[in-house]
Amino acid sequence: MKGIILHGGHGTRLRPLTHAGPKQLLPIANKPMSQYALEDFREAGVTDIAVIIGDVYPEKVREFYGDGSKFGVHITYIHQDKPKGISHAIRLCKDFIGNERFVVYLGDNILRTGLVDYTKKFQSSNADAMILLCEVDDPSRFGIAELDGKKIKKIMEKPKIPPSNLAVIGVYFLTPKIFDIIDKLKPSWRGELEITEALQLLMESGNIIEYDTVTGWWKDTGTPEDILHANQLVLDSIGTPQQFVINNGAEVRGNIIIGKNTTISRDSFVTGPAIIGENCVIGPAVRLGPYVSVGNGVTIKKCDIENSIIMEGAKIDAKIHLVDSIIAHQSEIEDHTHPKKHQFLLGERSQIRL
Repeated sequence: MKGIILHGGHGTRLRPLTHAGPKQLLPIANKPMSQYALEDFREAGVTDIAVIIGDVYPEKVREFYGDGSKFGVHITYIHQDKPKGISHAIRLCKDFIGNERFVVYLGDNILRTGLVDYTKKFQSSNADAMILLCEVDDPSRFGIAELDGKKIKKIMEKPKIPPSNLAVIGVYFLTPKIFDIIDKLKPSWRGELEITEALQLLMESGNIIEYDTVTGWWKDTGTPEDILHANQLVLDSIGTPQQFVINNGAEVRGNIIIGKNTTISRDSFVTGPAIIGENCVIGPAVRLGPYVSVGNGVTIKKCDIENSIIMEGAKIDAKIHLVDSIIAHQSEIEDHTHPKKHQFLLGERSQIRL
């Protein structure tokens, strides 16, 4: 069984964070969000993976993942010239897939329970496709499945009046039959070949589509608020049996992870859940947490930070209270004023003087 990770798209809702790289490399709990998909594949025994890259700094994707060997997988890169839809990206992989069953995973989705059980179910079935469903509060934002008893009645893309609250999440189990179906599609009003339309047509052609419902949580990280929420959800797993993978050498203190060679001053305090990377300097007079992720090589002084993501190499030396903020790589915040509360969304290498 083979895997496909979609790593394209412009990430317009995440600007300025995506001005300097693809959204799927933005970190959630100090790990690029697409790495969660790759590790889910590996744990499910899917190690031959195609990564679909677009025109937003594809070299950064290649630089980070390489040939996949350091992650225990083999990666083939396939270029999509423009974001023409999920079905278009899948069709580009026809030669890579051959006659095998495969699973498609959107690189900006995070699935708490992984793929192991779902993969086993699909491999042992005679289904031509299997989709994963999750109840959501705002179904008009997603592809939606309407059920009739225990069978799928209809699949539709972002309906204005959703017939159900069951979102079709960004993981699709498929067979090569889907390629002939995609060849029959026409672009939607968005100019894309929609995967929901392909699945609907596959079903109408007499093929078997099964479904399973997601236990735990699933997160589509399309906005800054989604990223911060995903960061909370992942950090909540610290100290649990199914917690996310911790880098070798990290120290775990209850629900706090601290990387190698990181120093925390005696007058600073960390409230979990939180993760601090390697080679960081925290203090003096710092209050971190809860729900804070600090990347490698970060310096933080004199401030309070909660529910925020501070990316690698950032420097904050200011008497401020940051909340609900995302500070990109190598950004700097310095001040010489009295403490205030602020909310920031800073792109890479930004500088603020308060």
